[in-house]
Amino acid sequence: MKVFTHWRTWDEARTSLAGGEIDVDALARAAAAAERWHGDQLRPTGDPYVQHLLEALEVLVSGPGVTDPDVLSAALLHDVVEDTPATLADVEAGFGPVVTELVDWVTKPPSTGTGRQAKRAARAAYLRRLGEAPREAVLVKLADRASNVQTLDRMPPDFQRRYYAETVTYIVPLAESDPWFKDWYASWRRHFAHLM
Repeated sequence: MKVFTHWRTWDEARTSLAGGEIDVDALARAAAAAERWHGDQLRPTGDPYVQHLLEALEVLVSGPGVTDPDVLSAALLHDVVEDTPATLADVEAGFGPVVTELVDWVTKPPSTGTGRQAKRAARAAYLRRLGEAPREAVLVKLADRASNVQTLDRMPPDFQRRYYAETVTYIVPLAESDPWFKDWYASWRRHFAHLM
């Protein structure tokens, strides 16, 4: 299973992307906004949150070879509405309606109920809805989840089993429409088969 953890900072990503067919200037704006909005947030592993965003970007570029600046910008911004004070209006003001629509598709709506069951039901509804999303939004979600699950073994055992099951149920079917993601997730499933 290929792991995407080479770009720990925007400068590392920029160096790797320079000279290619990707609009690095557009991505630099998105990376700066993501860093500003996420600030000093950390992932559950203790890593800076921005590393997850760069992993999602790396997945899209190094995996299926995505070059569309809107899709790549959305990958860098995919969690800003869900996890920071930024709003969809903020994203649209800085990056336009296409990036905003992609971010909106992959933003989990807040749970309206209380308790674990209500939160799980809202999460399941959100994940099912992704089946109706445009291809570009699905690519962003597949890259987001690939970043999250590639090092699943760093998380607590109960979380590993639950997240593995959720990924197999909702995300793996989305990967069927893209040959690269279909193969990557198949390899991932074999790697973590002990969690079944």
